[in-house]
Amino acid sequence: MAGKVFFSVSMSVDGYIAPGSLGELMGKQWMELQRWVFPLKFFRENLKLGKGGEEGRNNDIARETFERTGVSVMGKRMFDAGERMWPEEAPFHTPVYVVTHQKRDPWERPGGTVFHFVNDGIEAALDQARDAAGDRDVRIAGGGATILEYLNAGLIDEFSIALSPVLFGSGVRLFDGIDASRIALQQTHVEHAPNVTHLTYTVHQR
Repeated sequence: MAGKVFFSVSMSVDGYIAPGSLGELMGKQWMELQRWVFPLKFFRENLKLGKGGEEGRNNDIARETFERTGVSVMGKRMFDAGERMWPEEAPFHTPVYVVTHQKRDPWERPGGTVFHFVNDGIEAALDQARDAAGDRDVRIAGGGATILEYLNAGLIDEFSIALSPVLFGSGVRLFDGIDASRIALQQTHVEHAPNVTHLTYTVHQR
């Protein structure tokens, strides 16, 4: 049985998931948004930052999200930022399909991550991702514009938001441009944890 298509992001209280400029990644606001993630034992293990780290429910959620993911899909903006910032052993450890107009051969990294570059749209990328994922789930990793495209196309089954107690004021809004007339949400889970509230929704087409 095919898995689900989902996304999982951290979001500020005023609805932003990233700063407006790639140069601001790893800046003060970004660090505050992701504050719940950086200390986690799983995060440290996955990026090979050394032993130690926090356990508990946040750590479990991060690990569960990683373990359910058979394949990731992302847009070119997210890939460009990550290509500069990820360690040599990129943190996905699965195939990753990049939606782009750039023609490029697959890029294989140590640890099992292979980036494939898809030039014919989001549906073609998702078809390839589903084939590669088998019965595991496909994660739409980002960025915000790519997530929005998949939402508006009716291709997302569920999503989770890690709501961080910070304000951005400007940047990349998760739902800026959403076709709300076509999408209905059902909240399926709310969980409060240190520095974050985890919200999960299933997505239905009207």
